[in-house]
Amino acid sequence: MPLDIFGFSIGKKQPRPVETKEKSFVAPDDYDGTYTLETGGVFGTVIDFAGSIRDENQLINQYRTMALFPEVDQAIEDVINEAIISDIQRKPVRLDLEHIDLSDNIKNKIYSEFQGILKLLDFGNKGSDIFRRWYIDSKLYYHIIIDTEAPRKGIQELRSIDPVNIKKIRKVEKEQTHVGTNKVPFVKRVEEFYLYTDTSKDSVNPTSSAGIKISPDSICYSHSGVLDSKSKRVVGYLAKAIRPVNMLRQIEDAVVIYRISRAPERRIFYIDVGNLPKQKAEQYLRDIMNRYRNKLTYNASTGEITDGRDHLHMLEDYWLPRREGGKGTEITTLDGGQNLGEMEDVDYLLKKVYRSLNVPVSRMESDSGFNLGRSAEISRDEVKFFKFIEKIRNRFCDMFAQLIKTQLILKGIIKQEDWDRIYQDFRYIFNEDSYFTELKQTELMKERLDILSQLDEYIGRYYSVDWVRKNVLRQTEEEIREIDTQMNKEKALEPPEEETGDF
Repeated sequence: MPLDIFGFSIGKKQPRPVETKEKSFVAPDDYDGTYTLETGGVFGTVIDFAGSIRDENQLINQYRTMALFPEVDQAIEDVINEAIISDIQRKPVRLDLEHIDLSDNIKNKIYSEFQGILKLLDFGNKGSDIFRRWYIDSKLYYHIIIDTEAPRKGIQELRSIDPVNIKKIRKVEKEQTHVGTNKVPFVKRVEEFYLYTDTSKDSVNPTSSAGIKISPDSICYSHSGVLDSKSKRVVGYLAKAIRPVNMLRQIEDAVVIYRISRAPERRIFYIDVGNLPKQKAEQYLRDIMNRYRNKLTYNASTGEITDGRDHLHMLEDYWLPRREGGKGTEITTLDGGQNLGEMEDVDYLLKKVYRSLNVPVSRMESDSGFNLGRSAEISRDEVKFFKFIEKIRNRFCDMFAQLIKTQLILKGIIKQEDWDRIYQDFRYIFNEDSYFTELKQTELMKERLDILSQLDEYIGRYYSVDWVRKNVLRQTEEEIREIDTQMNKEKALEPPEEETGDF
């Protein structure tokens, strides 16, 4: 049986199953890769992807193997380089609480604790590595270590856990309830915990009868959010690239084998054996072969000359007997492959791999230079790629949300109910490509000012100043108030104009 539950829990001393408030025959499921256990049931999972992947751990190992493939690694690097961009102070991400109704004192404390979380993760130096692990494995686990004697000190250490060694478990207890004349199993209580198993001890899959039960508050768990439609399990962003990558490997191997076997030109020797019997004809043919084959081999390392006679194989010349009545001894040439330069199949599958990884195919082409022109010249694939980066960033930020929540509640800065009210308004802003962002903002401002100059004579007749500021310049209410305040201050600082008169 598992050990007693390990770790800390926020808000209660002894972890216990949560009683359900409303009766339901369906167990809660967030589709986060949790394995659901029903009372008396057997814990286990089977994932069958493309007929070769049998369980989640093998799927993760498949992702890691794919990541070593050069083209896949290049695509992953493109994703990471776009998602994690460090500034001069090596801060790839910052927290924005502008739209949250909290006092400035509380906001300053939250900002400070968020910086503390980034330091615990060493995100300034290891942000790309952390994001890469999450992107490849599809899951990221951290053990939250605190001082149990003084939990008010907050998180002391964050220790990474291999996703192969830990799984999230949901234990559902049901009871039979009479509904009319039938008995229906309704959910009575639900218990969630993590099960840690050391896979180095010949334990491939964690089970309910082995491992360490860990409290949910002691683990930070972030996943990709991509679900397999059949198993309802969380899969990685590399899952849909498994088949194209396997096909690309096979076609590359086939091309190499074909080129090796068909590239060289070989000679065909037709040897006249007359009316010799079969056995003597074969012996005569072997004597001719050995007579014209190189028998001596020079060993450059030792300086010796040795008998290096080799066996005949497909890349050497062909020796064929010819009976009396045919032509005499003849030597012809077998041409090599004529279409060795064709790579259409490889290019097609390579593009398919990039599309499956949501990376623009244009980045694969070495002759396509980087465009530093107008932002309008950026291809549609690059725009889609930018939106994909934004989406996976939002998923990745779930890790920050869990850690900052634990830190704030442990230190007593906010309560659980306060967190439930404000956490959706937390904004995590990642650094963008400085040149592209500046170029886009400059062009937007230029276009708006051009429209404003055309509307200038109509302001006050058909359009109000307030309408122009909101719909043309796209200024928010807060920006309008801030700009008006700044303009009033500037007018107050201007020196009065001197009056001039005629003398």
